[in-house]
Amino acid sequence: MSSPKRSIHVVAGVITDARGRVLLNRRTEHSDLAGLWEFPGGKREPGETSEQALARELHEELGIEADIGEWLMDVPQCYPDKDLVLEVRHVRSWKGTPRGREGQAITWVAPDKLGRYSMPPADLPVVAALREPDRYLITPAPLEDDIDNERWHEQLWRAVDAGHQRIQLRLPADHPQRAQLCESAVRRHRGVSQWLVNRDIELARHLGTGVHLGAEQLTALRERPLPAEQPVAASCHDLQQLQAAQSLGCDFVVLGPVQPTASHPDAAPMGWERFAALRAQVALPIYALGGLGVQDITTARRHGAQGIAAIRGLWPTD
Repeated sequence: MSSPKRSIHVVAGVITDARGRVLLNRRTEHSDLAGLWEFPGGKREPGETSEQALARELHEELGIEADIGEWLMDVPQCYPDKDLVLEVRHVRSWKGTPRGREGQAITWVAPDKLGRYSMPPADLPVVAALREPDRYLITPAPLEDDIDNERWHEQLWRAVDAGHQRIQLRLPADHPQRAQLCESAVRRHRGVSQWLVNRDIELARHLGTGVHLGAEQLTALRERPLPAEQPVAASCHDLQQLQAAQSLGCDFVVLGPVQPTASHPDAAPMGWERFAALRAQVALPIYALGGLGVQDITTARRHGAQGIAAIRGLWPTD
């Protein structure tokens, strides 16, 4: 009979210098996950607060007296021998010069280069949280009385002007102007850093955008459908789909519904506890979906999410 898995709480620091670079530790050859790079920190001991634990660990590992800053996210993660929660805090000031006091290598990395470093599964969502948006806007289809689609374009412009940087163009496959609307949106609203077309891989190739795959497409595809510079995302509802998305090389996924939603009234919501349990079994950045808005971003990050994805919760209203 196998022993029960340990449950541990680890606190890690995103240590940022004046140039915006982030400090990474390399795990030593005698530790588990040896050779991988990680955000420095360690286990919270009984009776310690998170701030006390991280300050102690950073002194032991790096020889610095750190000023522990604001919370970033919690990442639940399942490993073969333990269930871990990685709590992540910002560290923007400290006394002393960081050095590897336990024989480990350290390095300073520009945020846009963090993806080049091999990391443990729990650290990968943290990289995404540092580099990518905490909200993913999904557009509705134009209303039937919006004959020239001007109202839809005006609302999309307001969304872009409000700072949305990751937008899925979700238009019905039978919409008579689907391709034209997607193309005009991409051409007219150039302030967006990342567009994704819903389901249509060929249209994404034509426009040079990303694609957001439906759950049923995950099992039909044998390899990533677009090159690395064009993002690939997917909708997931269970562990099998999450694992398929990870195997396919998706850059991120949405998972839900977390709460009841008007767009899928018959879908049973999974709730935050189930969301976190699924999140813990893959290393993908995951947006929580279903009845959520900006006010839920902190709760989402408490359960390991990148943030929230939404139509009604993010789309501008009149």
